[in-house]
Order: sequence, then C-alpha cells, then structure tokens
Amino acid sequence: MLNEGKHFTICIVGGGSRYTPGILRMMVHEMGRFPLDKVILYDCEYERQHRVAGYARILMREYAPKTEIVDTTDPAEAFKGIDFAMMQIRAGRMKMRESDEHIALKHGCIGQETCGAGGFAYGMRSIPAVVKLIHQIRQYSPDAWILNYSNPAAIVAEATKRIFPGDYKVINICDMPVGIMSMYAETLHKKPSELEARYFGLNHFGWFTHVYDKETGHDYLPEIRKIYSNMPEDPDDHGLDHSWAETYRFMNKMIREMPDEYLPNTYLQYYLYPQHMLSTENPNYTRANEVMDGSEKRTFEMIDEVIAAGKLKGTKYELDPSDNKDEHATYIVDLAYALSHNTGDVFLCMTENHGIISNFSEGAMVEVPCHMGVHGPEAINVGEIPTFQKGILENQFAYEKLTVDANLEGSYRKAWQALTLNRLVNDKDTAKALLDDYIVANKGYWPELK
Repeated sequence: MLNEGKHFTICIVGGGSRYTPGILRMMVHEMGRFPLDKVILYDCEYERQHRVAGYARILMREYAPKTEIVDTTDPAEAFKGIDFAMMQIRAGRMKMRESDEHIALKHGCIGQETCGAGGFAYGMRSIPAVVKLIHQIRQYSPDAWILNYSNPAAIVAEATKRIFPGDYKVINICDMPVGIMSMYAETLHKKPSELEARYFGLNHFGWFTHVYDKETGHDYLPEIRKIYSNMPEDPDDHGLDHSWAETYRFMNKMIREMPDEYLPNTYLQYYLYPQHMLSTENPNYTRANEVMDGSEKRTFEMIDEVIAAGKLKGTKYELDPSDNKDEHATYIVDLAYALSHNTGDVFLCMTENHGIISNFSEGAMVEVPCHMGVHGPEAINVGEIPTFQKGILENQFAYEKLTVDANLEGSYRKAWQALTLNRLVNDKDTAKALLDDYIVANKGYWPELK
C-alpha cells in the first residue's frame, strides 16, 4: 500500500484550539496505522497555544515518545516540510463570535456562527485569514495536503476554489455529518465505521438519502426515520452543551416533517424553522457564551490540571484505548490516512459541482460523498434533486457566492445583496442595518467595503 511504513509530519493550524487535545489523543490511538515523527502547533496566540503544547508534550512523552512536539508562531518553522496542514482557525475567536450573535439578535435575526447574519460576519473574517495561511503553506510545502475545517466551511470553500483553482490538495471538510452518522450508528447498535452515507447539499445545508451497511449494502434510512419519528422526548443532555442537546432533540421533529425519502442535517433547523429558533435565543447568553463557559473552559481546565500533575497516566485523564468517540478528531485522522495511503474510502466533503448534482448550479462547492485517495476527492454521482431542495439550495448558494464576491471585490453593494438574500434575514432594510453594524465591529478583520 502507498506510504506504508512512512512516518508523517503534520501541522495543526490553530494549535491553541479547544479541539486540539482531542485531535492529539486520537492521533495517539492511531499511531499504529498513521505514525507521526512530528506534530507542529501553529497559532497567532502563543500563550494559549503554549498551554496546549504543554499538554501535548506530556501526552506524547507517555504514549508516543518518538513523536516530537513543536509549538511556534513562525510560519517558516510551522509549514516547512510538512505532509499535512490541518486548519481549524477561528478569526476573532469566541469574542467576535459573541459580537456576531449579539448584533444579529439586536436586529431581530438569528446570529448562529455559520447560519444567518452571524455566519456572514464570520465568513467575511475567515476568508482573508484562511487564504493568507494557504499561501504561506504553499510557499514552504507546495505538495502538502491542506485539510481545512475552519468555519463557515461553505463560504471558505467557495473562496479557496477561486483563489487556488486546480489545487486538489486543498480539501474543505466538515465533521457535522459524521457526528450525525455516529448518532445513527449508536441507534442501530452499529459502529460508525460499519456505515456509509449518501448525501447532498451545501455545507450545513443538506440531506442524507441513504445510510448503507458497508458489508451487506442494506439501507437503514427507513429504519432510522421510523425510530426517530417515534422517539420519546429525552430530558437528559447526555453531557452535551444544552444547545446541542436541544438540537438533537429537535431533529426528531424535522425527521417527522420532512419528505419520506430524506434525513436532514441538524443545521436545517435554522433555515426551515427560523421563527422557532429565534424564540429560543437568549440575547444575554448566546451560544458563544455557552461554549466559553462550557467546553472551552472544561478543556483548558483539563490542560492545566495535566500540566500541574506532569502526567496523564494514573490520573482521571489517562487514555482509555477504547475511547475513540471524538468524531471531530476521528474524521480528520481517517481522512489523512485515506489520502496518504490511497484507500479510496468514502467521505463527505466539499467539491465543485460538475454534473454531480445535475440540476444544480455548475461549479458550486457541494457537499457530497467522495472517494478519497492520492488524486483528492472523486465524487459519487447524485443526479437530479427535487424542486424543494433545489430551490432553497440555489438561494443559499447565491447568498454564499455574493458573500465571497463582496469580500474579494471589497463591494458594499454585494455584501448588502448577500445579507438580503440570506434566508434568516430576508429584508433589505434589516440587511443594511446589520451590515453597517458589522462593518464597525469587524474593523481590522474585514476588507474595506466600498
């Protein structure tokens, strides 16, 4: 098999992220099939990243002593000679996400980080940051795989497609469908690795059409629909942040009310039930606040405890060999392995629509199942999609395309048009008021709009 026995060097771009410890733990679990010589953490915030690096060094010393950890803010040191760059940046971090949400709610709109006005503001910040990083990576490692899962992924993918045409080693991915598939697998008493999805849409805006058993080919989708349509209300949050627990509970309603043949991505709750979702928002305590007080706080408390103890083994944070439930981390490692070893395994990812969805906009960055190997994603054909899905997808794509136009051209007019088209704004006066407030709040992050 290609690259069998090779040891890889990877760079986690956004090394100070709360997701990094989970990725590192999964890499330790997978050292047998995906061995690493070096893991480089790169971030613009050294102090935050240095805390993560302290945890990483203890983890590797105890579980993978041959793997070197480097943490740096120098692009040359970070990107030279790497095999993979795994990008998980958040331009403006959680404080700007909080700002996005509050501004949207001030104008009576949903401010979620990838949907609605909040997703627009975040996308306008993400494009310049991601593009700059890819240019730097290509300067020092022209042949490295760049796995980008920075949000809002659909907008970022549309921008990178234009700026790096033909660079099939820039791959835009999202772990949300993987998380949903893991939930389906648990419901069916299966392992996620035993299932394979068929799916179409844009990122955070799509539908499952089949959920196949890899061995037998049996389609579990009708059974999943029946189970979730009749599932009783579960008051337990199961360790999730409250908003995520509510999201999974609300999915039961969406499944009951969707056309019989498809299962929705959870994010469709914002687009199909915007009035309900807006009614659940708390302007004094948004999702950003919940993350900062929840998973982010817990992650850095864990990091600090491990550093203080100087070890993981013998503590409550000791690795469990069977603990491989971090879908975010698992997906990234599985994808890197498929690309480096040319397995041809199927993953959901974003790729240009050249007849994949035959009655949808040519060239749009659609999220569909793809075989993954040394030539990058090779999409599985979807064919025609129904009028309802086509209609709202075309509207969403027009919004995303105009957002990228506005960013790359510095166009106030196109930014206003984008927000007006956004399904969670849908009003020209509101769009202008949002845009003007976001311009002030995002000074230094956005290009100047004229």
